[in-house]
Amino acid sequence: MLTQAPKGTRDMLPQDAHIWQTIEGIMRRRAALAGYREVRTPVFEHTELFLRGVGDTTDIVQKEMYTFKDKGDRSITLKPEGTAGAVRALIENHLFADTLPCKMYYLNTPVFRYEKPQAGRLREHHQFGMECFGGKSPVVEAELISTLLGILGDLGLKGLSVNINSIGCPNCRPKYHAALKEYLSGHVNELCEDCRERLDRNPLRVLDCKVPTCKELVKDAPSMLEYLCDDCREHFDQLQKLLTARDIPFQVDTHIVRGLDYYTKTVFEVMVTRGREGLALCGGGRYDGLVEQLGGPATCAAGFGIGTERIIMELENQGVVLPQPPLCDVYVANLGEEAREQSFLLCQQLREAGVKAEEDVCGRSLKAQFKFADKIAARYIALVGGDELARGVVKLRNLATREETEIPCENAAASIAALL
Repeated sequence: MLTQAPKGTRDMLPQDAHIWQTIEGIMRRRAALAGYREVRTPVFEHTELFLRGVGDTTDIVQKEMYTFKDKGDRSITLKPEGTAGAVRALIENHLFADTLPCKMYYLNTPVFRYEKPQAGRLREHHQFGMECFGGKSPVVEAELISTLLGILGDLGLKGLSVNINSIGCPNCRPKYHAALKEYLSGHVNELCEDCRERLDRNPLRVLDCKVPTCKELVKDAPSMLEYLCDDCREHFDQLQKLLTARDIPFQVDTHIVRGLDYYTKTVFEVMVTRGREGLALCGGGRYDGLVEQLGGPATCAAGFGIGTERIIMELENQGVVLPQPPLCDVYVANLGEEAREQSFLLCQQLREAGVKAEEDVCGRSLKAQFKFADKIAARYIALVGGDELARGVVKLRNLATREETEIPCENAAASIAALL
């Protein structure tokens, strides 16, 4: 239908804008405090970027991408996540050649995934993400987690914890792959069709399967932590020490692998621990090989992404109401056509003075204008016209106390602004 949004999309309505703007403001402030600067990448990229970056064994690439041919017969994909585009921007613009680390964040970037719409995850949703390039220390992951929890705490969310895991590196992961394959070898026919394919191409992905039979099969599977090399083990141990020093509640969950192939070493999720136990608000981790994999120099990196819609959903679940700023400080009411020019000028002058001002544009009667001022919760009404206009004054009424003051028309806007 022409007047219905496509399935899996949703309008952000004017009455909800303050929620998004409050979230955005807190995200920007926290990111800036940690030294991150904003990056904006295209909504679509060449499909090859996601095939090579996200991984062709992932559900995102196999089932969820919006991919099409453009008029030049090039394969184009609406971006299904934010990291690959950030890495492409880093490489194309040689940001790796500048002083490292290079810290960037993206804010409410549209993300597209063709999947069954669900609470907090639509076919078009919006993500905030932070990416740090050039830092190999586990301080990077600890900093990201701390900043993320700071954002969620500033919004008023409670009952959150962090689940962490290490999925090793190319040096130690092959031994674990072999052990996992051996463990699952006697249960191949019990795996879902997708996991039977994953078992050969990327067995780690079996641990991420949401099919109940597969989840049950891997419940007692060997842990990657048992196969970590010395470097990965030290990195993971140091991360835990840093989180403990920061008093960040966390637990090790050996079944976290994340749904993207580029992760190495650390992976993490921020979890809701009460009311909606098991809900992951967001996830991230380290991806030391991705920049090189996409054609850049070897560069350590880590980051995370979180959906704004999922944050809003959890705010609603926890009963957190973000205050709405006043829509109007002063409503300029006029007493008819003869006062329209003066009311227009006063309204414009108030806005220039930094006052949120509204005036009648619908031809309402004076009584209807007063009702409208109440509806938009105006703090004051400035009445222009009649005897007051003839005497060169504006009548200002405080709608809370009903007190009235007469202010000379000359410099009325400055006087009202000073009064406010």
